[in-house]
Amino acid sequence: MPLPHPARSPTLSIVMPVLNEAAGIGATLTALAPLRARGAEVIVVDGGSSDGTPARCQGLADQVLAGPRGRALQMNHGAAAARAAVLLFLHADTRLPADADTQVAAALATGAAWGRFDVRIEGRSRWLPVVAALMNWRSRLTGIATGDQALFMRRDSFDRAGGFPAQPLMEDIEISRRLRALSRPACLRARAVTSGRRWDERGAWRTIVLMWRLRWAYWRGARAEDLARLYR
Repeated sequence: MPLPHPARSPTLSIVMPVLNEAAGIGATLTALAPLRARGAEVIVVDGGSSDGTPARCQGLADQVLAGPRGRALQMNHGAAAARAAVLLFLHADTRLPADADTQVAAALATGAAWGRFDVRIEGRSRWLPVVAALMNWRSRLTGIATGDQALFMRRDSFDRAGGFPAQPLMEDIEISRRLRALSRPACLRARAVTSGRRWDERGAWRTIVLMWRLRWAYWRGARAEDLARLYR
């Protein structure tokens, strides 16, 4: 049963881009019900699913939108429809901590323009805890975050950064660079739990090496479009 939509403005807008996520989207959105009950809104932006994903979202989100395909474009589309002064961008295979809303509010109250959570990766490979630990460590060191870490930010910070760049890969790296010019990120130690499916499907070490190669190439100036072809 859908939750009643609050009359007042939401305290947090959670934007989730989706594409063919019918198998797991119900559980992901159900886990957000307590946050909705406390005043958050959930906006799902579908990029043209062929498996009935939008129908599975009905009643479990405040808005289910059709947007242009591409994660960056979908997130920008959802942000344009969001009503809260704080935005959080969440992958369809990621779960937030139960008190994510209060942690985000407390982090931004310190003056940070944006932030992210630590991440834990669920999957078969025994190397996934190492991957997650390195991701968290690297993010603290560089001030760069990945989408798996559930980026959050003030709306005015999102606007000043120009939103997500219209590119098919590394959109999280690029917006982190822009946001880092506004402030260092609030690096929350509470963990978002994300799926290790891409590591399980491709092999943990193969995926680790591939991602490091792509990031290094992007840092050296490679085009995101070329890297996206390599990633696929």
